[in-house]
Amino acid sequence: MTRKRRRLYMVGGGMLILATATALILTAFSDNIVLFCSPTDIQNKATCAKADIRLGGLVEEESLDRGADGVTVSFRVTDLSNSIPVTYKGILPDLFREGQGVVTEGTVNAEGVFVAREVLAKHDENYIPKEVSDALKASGNWHEETKDAKDY
Repeated sequence: MTRKRRRLYMVGGGMLILATATALILTAFSDNIVLFCSPTDIQNKATCAKADIRLGGLVEEESLDRGADGVTVSFRVTDLSNSIPVTYKGILPDLFREGQGVVTEGTVNAEGVFVAREVLAKHDENYIPKEVSDALKASGNWHEETKDAKDY
């Protein structure tokens, strides 16, 4: 075997190892991607067919219902065009309340109810999650009183 042929085999083997490593990394990343969807996106089933998604919007007024066990909570998340029911079993953040921005992570069950694994709430008076404000702007429901809100 000549030096040229041996070098060719080494380069080919290195490329094969690099391609395998790249494929493994991309597969690992695709398992961890969580899409953000608004209630309208979920009802249209446009891009939100993936099992794990983040649902964002505003907690609908007078929709909060606490279960008898003290841990289960149901409420509705709206983007002011459409709303979707959400159930969550756990302790809500201290700043969670109706009329405020919220991002939940979970799945939509067969009945069309979003089952949340995690609920994130705002952290100060002016904060609206960037995804929520973008969804409100896209749906045409961005209110002037929220235009000074900080997008993080």
